[in-house]
Amino acid sequence: MALLVENLEDQTKFRHILTISYHDLIQFVFEYLKKKSALTFFFWTICVLFLCSMILVRINITGYFRISEILVHSVLGFIVLPLVCIPVHEGLHIIPYYISGAKNIRVGMDLKQYLFYVTAHRYVATPLQFRIVAIMPFFIISAMLIFLILFLPGLWKWSLSIFLFVHATMCAGDFALLNFYFLNRNKKIYTWDDADKKEAYFYEKTE
Repeated sequence: MALLVENLEDQTKFRHILTISYHDLIQFVFEYLKKKSALTFFFWTICVLFLCSMILVRINITGYFRISEILVHSVLGFIVLPLVCIPVHEGLHIIPYYISGAKNIRVGMDLKQYLFYVTAHRYVATPLQFRIVAIMPFFIISAMLIFLILFLPGLWKWSLSIFLFVHATMCAGDFALLNFYFLNRNKKIYTWDDADKKEAYFYEKTE
């Protein structure tokens, strides 16, 4: 049976450990990306590998295409594809929320922090549900891009390899939240959001 927000208020079974205001998300992201763990090592390693693959593709297409063509695909990779992908990325956060039974799912943005986010209003997510919601866009979009890079011709390899790297950096907030869970992996943490107050709450199960 799914937990309700009211269940988490039972202090004999749950302990409130953290509240994050949506307005402070960037501060939280930076804080937890700096905390060393196997997860942050994986994230930064992947970013470096994607960057190196991007540079390698650029070296390999040197001399085969006009500078104007390379420039067009550079703009595609750095700007156009990341912007087009935003609703796809957020939609991949929505799918596991919806499948798990969340009803009031909302998408928001904070342009001051350059952030887009998905929240399930007053829906209590288990540790596993939250991890799946957080990691889904990174794995699915990265896998699709790697497949396309391998099989599409030169200039598309360039623009998509750029986008592969850029999208990985776009997942920084997801990995920061995952690292919070990883660093507290000895605890069973449940979370819910108040989308009206723009706050996320985290509770540790104590029994």
